Amino acid sequence: MSAMIALFLVFTALVGCAGETGVNLKNAPPPAESLVFSVEVEEYEETVRDEDGAVLAECSYELPVMRVLTADGGVLETAATAEQERALAVTEAFNARFAPWKSNPQTLARSAKEDRAFRNESGLESMAYTDDLWCAVYRTETLVSVSGTYSTWTGGAHPNSILMSWNFDLEAGEFFEPEILDEGGDLREYVQLVLLSQSLDLAAENGASSTTGLYWEDYEDILADWTSYAVSFDEAGMTVGFSPYELACYAAGPQVFRLTYDQLRPHLGEHGKALLGLEDAG
Repeated sequence: MSAMIALFLVFTALVGCAGETGVNLKNAPPPAESLVFSVEVEEYEETVRDEDGAVLAECSYELPVMRVLTADGGVLETAATAEQERALAVTEAFNARFAPWKSNPQTLARSAKEDRAFRNESGLESMAYTDDLWCAVYRTETLVSVSGTYSTWTGGAHPNSILMSWNFDLEAGEFFEPEILDEGGDLREYVQLVLLSQSLDLAAENGASSTTGLYWEDYEDILADWTSYAVSFDEAGMTVGFSPYELACYAAGPQVFRLTYDQLRPHLGEHGKALLGLEDAG
């Protein structure tokens, strides 16, 4: 139980750190055209062992990393102009969101070490904890959207899997929540209606005679709060994902809903359209 509590604190700390950008660049001018933001997913792996060599934790993370590329294709490391300084500040704000993951293996290993000591005293077999993050990145001139799947195993019947997302406004230099896309419009209510409709189809696909045969009793309230869950964007539109246990039991797996940009456009504010690159469409 202590290991599970510690793991929860680790995950809470990661999410909590993610909410702090530390940079407010809303009023700053965009970087010069000769500067280009590049975002790549890089693998970070670490194995932590006990004093006797036994593996305590095995961690593998795909972490998005943003860099600024100059006109000649080089990576900008120091700023010589205000535009370069602003561009580096944007990358720092983005990368700071994912940097804490690199400290997670040591924290996880401390929990695994305590669990191993307990198991040894109890005559139980010890095992290594595992921690994994897979990420995909969608990038436009104004937006970086990262969708992720986090999986961790601490000796239970199955790994715990969590859908995650991070959306970053390149012009403002900060992460944003879906609420800003409609500026007081009806996007939230419209998406809720679409999710309710799609939930009927997903329930049927899973062999349930009704939504209550698949989802929790309060699933309508959960769908109404969709902005609090994993919301990401790609070439086709917006994805809203609910992790196992959030909308249905673990056996049902994650529940994923998709909306096209054509569906979203009439319900977006001007800033939302600009952010998603839809201001000149249709």
